[in-house]
This record gives sequence, C-alpha cells and structure tokens, in this order.
Amino acid sequence: MTAFSVARFWAVLVKEFVQMRRDRLTFAMMVGVPVMQLLLFGYAINADPKALPTAVLSADNSPFTRSFLAAAENSGYFRFVREAASEAEAAALLARGDVQFVISVPPDFSRRLVRGEKPALLVEADATDPAATSNALAALSQIARTSLSADLDGPLGHLHPSEPAFELRIHRRYNPEGITQHNIVPGLMGTILTMTMVIMTSLAMTRERERGTMENLLAMPVLPVEVMLGKIIPFILVGYVQVVVILLAARYLFGVPMTGSLTLLSLVLVVFIAANLSIGFTFSTVAANQLQAMQMSFFFFLPSMLLSGFMFPYRGMPDWAQALGEILPLTHFLRIVRGILLKGNGWAEVWPELWPLLAFMLAAMLMALARYRRTLD
Repeated sequence: MTAFSVARFWAVLVKEFVQMRRDRLTFAMMVGVPVMQLLLFGYAINADPKALPTAVLSADNSPFTRSFLAAAENSGYFRFVREAASEAEAAALLARGDVQFVISVPPDFSRRLVRGEKPALLVEADATDPAATSNALAALSQIARTSLSADLDGPLGHLHPSEPAFELRIHRRYNPEGITQHNIVPGLMGTILTMTMVIMTSLAMTRERERGTMENLLAMPVLPVEVMLGKIIPFILVGYVQVVVILLAARYLFGVPMTGSLTLLSLVLVVFIAANLSIGFTFSTVAANQLQAMQMSFFFFLPSMLLSGFMFPYRGMPDWAQALGEILPLTHFLRIVRGILLKGNGWAEVWPELWPLLAFMLAAMLMALARYRRTLD
C-alpha cells in the first residue's frame, strides 16, 4: 500500500465526480456564485453615479437660469425629473427619496446677477448616502464657473471674471457633515438581520431532518402554518435583540441621529424579519442538508448586499440591476430605516417602501407553506 496506485487514484477521482453529479445544487452554487459576482461587480457596481434625479424650484425663468440648468444636466450628474411648486413640495420630494437634489432659484436672480451682486443659488442634497452625492456636488463648482460664459458677453463681459458670477450654497440635508457612519450603521441593521435570519431559519428545519427528528414533527397533529409560525416567532424575538444592540451602538458609539419614531421602526421590523425568515424556511424545505441550506442562504444574501444600496450607491447601478434590487426586501428596508432615523420620516413617507415588503413577505410565506406541504406528502 506504500506505492502510488493509478487504479486507486482513478477510482477515487471517478467517485468524486459521481458524487458531484449527484449533488447538483452544490455544483450549481460553485458555478453560479462566481458568475453572479462577476456580473454584479463588472456591470452593476458603480461608485460614480450619474443621472441623479433632481427637482427644480425656480422663481426666475431667465436665460441665465436656463443656461445653468442646461449645463448641470449636460454634466451627466443631474437629471431633472420634477419642477416643484413650493418649498414644502421640494422638501417632501427629498424626504421620500424621489429626488437626490433640489435646485432653488430666487425670484431676483437675474436682476441681481446683471447688477454684479453675486446672487445665490441653493442646492439641497439628500446626503443620507454621501457617496451618492459627493461627485455631483464637486462638479457643481466647475459648472457654476463655466455655465454662463456664453451669456456674459458683450455689455455683460465685465461680469465674467475668473470666479463665478453667482454663489452656490450647498445644503447637505440629513447628514450635513457627510459622516459615513450615519449611512452605514443603520444599513448594517438590515444586512445583519438578512444574514442571520435567513441562515438560522434555513438551518433549523434542515437540522431536524438530519437528526431524524423531522419524522416526529411530521407525525404530530400540527398544520404547516402552525409549524412555520412556531419556527419563525422565536427568531423574530432574536431579531429584536439584535436590533436593540445595533441601535444602542449606533446612538452611543457612532452618534447616529434618531429623529424619527422608533415605534414605527419596530412595526416595520416585524414585516422585514418575517420576510427573511420565510425565505429561510423555504430554503430549508428545498435543501437536503445544512451545507446546501447555507449555500442557498449565501446565494440570496450576496445580491441583497450588493444591489440594495448598502455597499454602493443604488442610483449608480444600471436599470436592470435596479429592477432586481427592487425585488429584494433589503432595498426597501434600507430606505425605511435611513428615512426614519436620519430624516424623521413618518407613515406617509414609509408606506411606499413598506407595501413591497408586505407583498414579498406574503409571497415568501405562501411559497414556504407550499413547499412544506409537499414535504408532508
């Protein structure tokens, strides 16, 4: 047995290929995860977002205003989607996240500019994610310097010095100092809950099957919905413990402002945690062992982390990646938790992101119940 045997080596090699062919799910994960990472990092991830939705609140429809707005849009960073009628409407657009910027032009802008008084333009930015706005705001200084070069000619040539003829006032809303922790730490609440809830639930049922206790559970006079709720509710309580720890760390270690209602946040958490637990329960009914359950959980968690806007600006991704991100519950929860903690959003601003979470939760629960009934059969 000391000499190397080609026959024994060949037998082990063939055995491994046969086992790999039988474990098709693991083989699919081995191929699928690298392909998914390649596509997401190669096509979907963009740290320099362009065409950011912008609203205009203009009381001066002069050629100077139109030239500045045209130059801003031609830069590629700004895409004008709304014309706000009032300051209240502009503030609501920023609070809901419908726009990333609001540019306000005062009524006496052109008159003061011609007089050489350097009027001010106000640019308000939703700075909850500093990475999404930093490059666009940096480009504004160059835009202000060159946007009126064609208009300030002839008799107005003396208004075309090296410095801009008007002042840009940047107001970073909700995160004026651009502190990254104010964006990352609330987002960690969603990513940690997604990872732990899906993994723990997917392993729970699979563990019973491997230990042989699944037969006892199937023999008990319980309905599938009773089994699912009995499995899910303890993990909901565990999820709340995690949330309390994260909120305490966010407040006392990182100084994250909490301007909104924690009661509203706790109600949303029930839906978000239940949605992730339902996904984990579904994975447990599909996986044959704990390794497969872990692999499926990772396959769900990776796109959730990359396409939700947690690591990279959501609006920097292409349309197809944003469409995929809209399906994931983490995308909507990140907008809700950041909106509540940083913006002080209430029910009206939360509901547009809450109903997709409810729909996902119901769909995941129905899928889990259908899979569990098939297991009973």
